Amino acid sequence: MKKIMVVFLFFLLVFSACQERETENPFFSEYLTPFGVPPFDQIQNQHFVPAFERGISQQQAAIEEIVSNPEAPTFENTIERLEYSRELLNRVSLVFFNYNSANTSGEIQQLAQEISPMLSAHSDNIMLNAALFDRVREVHQQMDQLDLEPQQRRLLEETYKAFVRNGALLAQEQQARFREINQELSLLTLQFGQNVLGEVNTFQLVIDNQEDLSGLPEPVIEAAAEAAASRGLENQWVFTLQNPSVMPFLYNADNRELRRIMQQAYINRGNNDNEFDNKEIIGRIVNLRLERAQMLGYDNHAHFVLEETMAGNISGVMDFIGQVWEPAIALAREEARELQAMIHEEGNDFQLEQWDWRYYAEKVRREKYDLDEEVVRQYFELNNVRDGIFDIVNRLWGLEFVDQPDVPRYHPDVQVFEVREADGEHIGILYMDFHPRESKRGGAWMSSFRSQHITPEGIFVHPVITIVGNFTPPSARQPSLLTFDEMTTFFHEFGHALHGLLSNVRYPSLAGTNVPRDFVELPSQIMENWAREPEVMVTFARHFQTGETIPDELMQRLEESAHFNQGFATVEFLASAYLDMEYHTLTRPLGQDRLWEVPLTINQRTIENTGLIPQIHFRHGSTHFNHIFSGGYSAGYYSYMWSGLLDADAFEAFRETGDFFDQTTAQAFRQHILEMGGTEDAMQMYITFRGQKPLIEPLLKQRGLLR
Repeated sequence: MKKIMVVFLFFLLVFSACQERETENPFFSEYLTPFGVPPFDQIQNQHFVPAFERGISQQQAAIEEIVSNPEAPTFENTIERLEYSRELLNRVSLVFFNYNSANTSGEIQQLAQEISPMLSAHSDNIMLNAALFDRVREVHQQMDQLDLEPQQRRLLEETYKAFVRNGALLAQEQQARFREINQELSLLTLQFGQNVLGEVNTFQLVIDNQEDLSGLPEPVIEAAAEAAASRGLENQWVFTLQNPSVMPFLYNADNRELRRIMQQAYINRGNNDNEFDNKEIIGRIVNLRLERAQMLGYDNHAHFVLEETMAGNISGVMDFIGQVWEPAIALAREEARELQAMIHEEGNDFQLEQWDWRYYAEKVRREKYDLDEEVVRQYFELNNVRDGIFDIVNRLWGLEFVDQPDVPRYHPDVQVFEVREADGEHIGILYMDFHPRESKRGGAWMSSFRSQHITPEGIFVHPVITIVGNFTPPSARQPSLLTFDEMTTFFHEFGHALHGLLSNVRYPSLAGTNVPRDFVELPSQIMENWAREPEVMVTFARHFQTGETIPDELMQRLEESAHFNQGFATVEFLASAYLDMEYHTLTRPLGQDRLWEVPLTINQRTIENTGLIPQIHFRHGSTHFNHIFSGGYSAGYYSYMWSGLLDADAFEAFRETGDFFDQTTAQAFRQHILEMGGTEDAMQMYITFRGQKPLIEPLLKQRGLLR
């Protein structure tokens, strides 16, 4: 009897311990935090894999219920049930992949290598489930006979297309290969991004001769000294490939040889025949994407991708970017001649090179417009810009932002605000993470920890949005002072945040930024227009020490210089858009035995086909082109320019009223664009807002390309 009791107590203790360990995993229960944000202070790395496994298991069980349901398939018991089947999986995925981008570590990266193929296999198990697809197809075939609301109809259409585009109609043996491709791509794209980050974190230019700092602004020198000190290097200066370090160096350093070293290191990220080399990975990604697209009946990967965009097809993209490229390359050639003239005027006989362009462009800008970036930065203190954005958004849509210092955050640097309607109604939570660190990938982006939607029970779920940047950090002597480009980038990402925050959609897969790739940048890029308008800029541009509003004469010089160097900026961008299309319009696989040569070959082919001048390099070269090889922009990098077409035309709607804060126009933009998510065709949403299709002239005018 005692033995039985001991055994019983042992198993009871084991069960209790297991139960306690399960309840310790914060993903397994409702978040008991302010506003239901993730409990970042409780989340540990060991929680992720068990949460993913349970999330996958729960969705598999839900799908089994759908498939085994003896009732005839309906929208409710099949499409809607599938839509709401991944609550836990969404919860843990959003936290984990935001960590992997903005607060990663060696352990997180190793977990990503384990988790990404797990999720790829799970997705394939859903999309290639024949019994599930049969039910989806049966509901889709009845669509015109069903009494569906517009959002329900849209969800049904998108769900059916998702199955077809993910191999549901393939033969069984093809589906097996389809799974293999997806597994391999999930790891390759992940490795590509990790390699770029590794390259950035590894490189450092160490200067030990003070004369080599000539031309650099004092705050840049101070930041380099702090970077050296943090590495234990006394009386030295360290420059890195993070944007707030490399860009001021290329714009200001008088030492031409050091500029060359920095430029070459910057453009050769992922191209150095070391552990972070991405050349062969690119070839493998391109071949696998091509094979998958052709299995699905498309000529190439671009054909597959563009079917779901506003541009519609390859010719639509190429015709559009061609209209911008021709005036841009002509202007860039003029700019190159002007920079070469300055080189000669200084008594130099060398030819303008890529590592000279930014340096001499900055000199010309100072000479023409008496503009010094270091002077301009003093009027764009980070928190002043933030408050200025808050004020602009308040004037447009009545939104209010309330600091929440006690809300959990994933890093001490992060700022958190509650977003409210004018009447105080809660809208959502906004996280903002501004400065570079080794745990964060480069660039700037918006994401979410929870997307807006309405539950099956009719409960409105408020969004939790995050925007991440790599802006100039504060130093020991001064706060974070943004360059003009960083300031407009802040506005840009805030526009994405508004798209997520103001979403008013029923289904999570249609909410917020779940729109075509060449439409998603409209809400972000239109915000940049307010950033650049002089009468708006004066409301937030104040000197960080004196509080003085930016002087009229400086504002005028900024306005006069708005189109300066736009040939370079546009060509640099479009060259990468052409590079993207060059990779993804291939119709034959690349030779497997020499994949490491692919980037050089494709780069050169793009240069020859476009007439790109040698003094300008791609904004994103092949081996560090995260957008297309590690992000979601493959065959879609052009979309930033396409959205520029939309944002320039859309801002004209405000300009035509004579009031940049016209309430009728602002409310129409909110109602027909920001709130709609992907519930309607993108072009139709735009036409409903604007009353017409977008015109290209405002874009050309905005960039100074309309002669």
